[in-house]
Amino acid sequence: MSNEGLSFIVFSVGMLALMGIGMNMGLALVLTGAGMAWVLDFWDTQLLAQNLVAGVDSFPLLAVPFFILAGELMNSGGISRRIITMAQAWVGHIRGGLGFVAIGAAVMMASMSGSALADTAALATILMPMMRQQGYPMHTSAGLLASGGIIAPIIPPSMPFVIYGVTTNTSISALFLSGIVPGLIMGAGLIVAWKLVLRNIELPEGQPLPMRERLQATLKAFWAMLMPVIIIGGMKSGVFTPTEAAVVAAFYALVVALFVHREMKVAEVYGVLVRAAKTTAIVMFLCAGAQVASYMITLADLPSVLSGWLGPLVESPRLLMLVMMLVLILVGTALDLTPTILIFAPVMLPIAVKAGIDPVYFGLMFVLNGAIGLITPPVGTVLNVVAGVGRLPLHRVVQGVNPFLITYTLILFLFVLFPQIVTAPVAWMR
Repeated sequence: MSNEGLSFIVFSVGMLALMGIGMNMGLALVLTGAGMAWVLDFWDTQLLAQNLVAGVDSFPLLAVPFFILAGELMNSGGISRRIITMAQAWVGHIRGGLGFVAIGAAVMMASMSGSALADTAALATILMPMMRQQGYPMHTSAGLLASGGIIAPIIPPSMPFVIYGVTTNTSISALFLSGIVPGLIMGAGLIVAWKLVLRNIELPEGQPLPMRERLQATLKAFWAMLMPVIIIGGMKSGVFTPTEAAVVAAFYALVVALFVHREMKVAEVYGVLVRAAKTTAIVMFLCAGAQVASYMITLADLPSVLSGWLGPLVESPRLLMLVMMLVLILVGTALDLTPTILIFAPVMLPIAVKAGIDPVYFGLMFVLNGAIGLITPPVGTVLNVVAGVGRLPLHRVVQGVNPFLITYTLILFLFVLFPQIVTAPVAWMR
């Protein structure tokens, strides 16, 4: 057997085995990379150490810890709660209104933190008790909240776009712009799906709040709504880069939490920093481990093997995109979004570019597919968050997410058939 074939077996079988025993994904990537190095007769501990360092030695990756910190500050400082309260004031009274509140809040919060887990946790913590109290079916409500949470990786600022851009050397600013329209389409798709689901659910209508109370709720959310304007406007105008935007977002959230809303004390900042540091450590170790595996994948020339398999499809870009999206859907059932980007994006992007596919469009499609994987069983990280917050069995949450999962899959293939939906707004905004 050739070295390429043996390396592929070591990587695929090794990853599946280590994931099967529940090993940390970052460590699994390091061990499979080390196994490939041994098979290729390229074993060198110094080289492994250098690649571990190289995996996190990137200035754009500084955006990750600051966006994570911004998300933690939003949740602790009352910013997330005010957004949800504002949405509830306007649409909470209509039949199934809390579902529409969840969708609207998910879209607004996505434009601030870029973290699916942070947004989902905030939505579920606040809205699930209210939904339970008002008689909403909890499995369907949990599915909707999970589906709303994964809009965060698409609408800028997005941590997965930062990681994808660093990994594939794609413009992060362009990736951010590419996510605006698809993110809004995802929100609209959820509204349609929720309306269809409501046909089989008996829920009462409430009384609309007086206009004065609606305006008061909106005024209280003013500083929260100003945050995405500052971030996106600053990047669009060239005032700061995506990395600097992350710092601005974290600083803005800190100032609002401490001095405007005054819902967080200075003593609580330490706990927020610790939580953000723990999450950052997990993401960065993934980046480090993926660099080891990626280096060995390149050394074994596995991209050429994959290119040989997909080569006949290069002449048909849409068919190639369809096949790659189907492959990523299968990958998403087993891998989280970040390792999927780190492992597969550098391998697939050159094939897409060879077929004439726009790299920014491919990046959006890649991240969107991976985000859908966050609510795809059996792994479904976001599903586990909602199940934990709502104290529901995971299989019940999986049942509830199915209508929204189908909606997202249809949207994904709509973008495959009509890439102009993504590319035209980016060209106009740039």
